[in-house]
Amino acid sequence: MIKNLFVLFSLLLISSSCLFQKKAISTKNIKQGVAGKVFLVAGNQMPAPNAPKPQPKPISTTIYIYKLTNLSQVVRVNEAPVYRQIFTSFVDSVISNKEGFFYKALPVGNYSLFTKVNGMFYANAYDDKNNIQPVNVQKDSVAQITIQISNNAVY
Repeated sequence: MIKNLFVLFSLLLISSSCLFQKKAISTKNIKQGVAGKVFLVAGNQMPAPNAPKPQPKPISTTIYIYKLTNLSQVVRVNEAPVYRQIFTSFVDSVISNKEGFFYKALPVGNYSLFTKVNGMFYANAYDDKNNIQPVNVQKDSVAQITIQISNNAVY
């Protein structure tokens, strides 16, 4: 009887470790591509005495990956980081989980990442050449990026 319980316990332990192993593999980082987190920043972000600044909240959303895109290659809405059209090639998309985490395997290259806000493309980071939310994927490397959706924040 004790031997049977030991065998049963061992089988349960092995099967549960296999389940955890599968989950770890399914969410494990990729070997080459992009990974990061998406946060929603909203409300008053100005420092004030005795008032804590609202913390960014992770958000589940779709991240649209395009070939590296310059401000000259989009139709921009006024001076906002909102775009009606993107004229570079669409590469792929990925959905961040509820903790805001995402990852996507990509070939070596330069990309721009966008989300959507009110049905339009949104990205609020630029490099010194006016490339929008740029990310560089190198061979056997995962580029890390943080995306902040701050269209409802006040600074």
